[in-house]
Amino acid sequence: MATYRRSAMLLLVSALSAFVADAGRVSSSLQIHLPKEFTKDGGYDHREALFGVPPYGQSISQNVYYTSDPLCDSNIRHDWKPPFILMVDRGDCHFTTKVRNAQHSGAAAVIIADTLCQCKHEDICPVGPGEVCEKHEPIMADDGSAYDIVIPSLLMFKQDADPLKEILRDGNKGVVRAEMGWSLPNPDDHVEYEIWSSPVDSASVQFKTEWKDAVLALASRASFTPQMYIYDGLEANCRNEEGESVCYNLCTNEGRYCAQDPDEDLDAGISGADVVTESLRRLCMWNIYGGDGAGMEYWQYLLEFRECDNTVDFMKESCVNDAMSRAKVDVGSVQKCIEDSGGLEQSERNSILQAEINEKEKNGIIVLPVAYVNGVPLR
Repeated sequence: MATYRRSAMLLLVSALSAFVADAGRVSSSLQIHLPKEFTKDGGYDHREALFGVPPYGQSISQNVYYTSDPLCDSNIRHDWKPPFILMVDRGDCHFTTKVRNAQHSGAAAVIIADTLCQCKHEDICPVGPGEVCEKHEPIMADDGSAYDIVIPSLLMFKQDADPLKEILRDGNKGVVRAEMGWSLPNPDDHVEYEIWSSPVDSASVQFKTEWKDAVLALASRASFTPQMYIYDGLEANCRNEEGESVCYNLCTNEGRYCAQDPDEDLDAGISGADVVTESLRRLCMWNIYGGDGAGMEYWQYLLEFRECDNTVDFMKESCVNDAMSRAKVDVGSVQKCIEDSGGLEQSERNSILQAEINEKEKNGIIVLPVAYVNGVPLR
């Protein structure tokens, strides 16, 4: 898996070249062509999965079939002739499991029919007796196993999916034909890209230490933003009722911000709290030097930090400060940024780390590394 991830990261070079020539946010569309009374101006609101391989610049137009089977195992039986678009209800197992099993059944694409009303849709999606609406949209995220899924999928909201399911349950009511498309608009010739990783993410370390020359070559045509993966210690119950951290040395800020122990030894080597600290240091560094989108000092620090990237020197102040000095990073400015954002010792929020957690949850980041180009995950 590590080799696969490293290869995927290197694809960012060719992807950025393509996006610079054909820049813009990738947008997906969903339209129902049959029955014709279901066709909507502008298509249907939906949410695209963060896994699979959509045919960018193309579309899939096929008959839609519905299965009441939750698709949580691979024993689906049907007499549908491929290719087709399969609609399946949300629930009972992860999105990736459903889409993988649909792929094995011959589906060219999948529509996940939401079974819960979103609270924001309460005027068009009435909630039944004893039911409650959902405050947060579900995110069709990769659970870490989706590397073998090659078909696209998306989520269709309940108020739109239910009428189609009624038709599909009774084949005598007619044919449902849908079109799913993915386009590459061209608003400008500038590309924004970001990478979700970690200071101890071995799959992307080679990329991060070799990418400086590419940043220079892209110059003003592209802007980079680093994103650091940490997890919410409060959600993970790493703080007890007395406000003390109970997750050993995995967290900072009294159990608020945490990271996995990279060497799986809680008594020695690099701790999760060390990873959080280095993550914040790099985010501060980018805040200081990344204003022009290049941040050469940041990239040079990643090169210099290789001297400290071992279990002995990872958090040794002298090694880290020397690496910053060689990269022409002002040590005092970085430390001030860490303190001004809330620090790492107190139980209060750190504004920079909290922003990373909010972005991670918003984008459904689960696996590392992940690259986004113009807001779209590179799959």
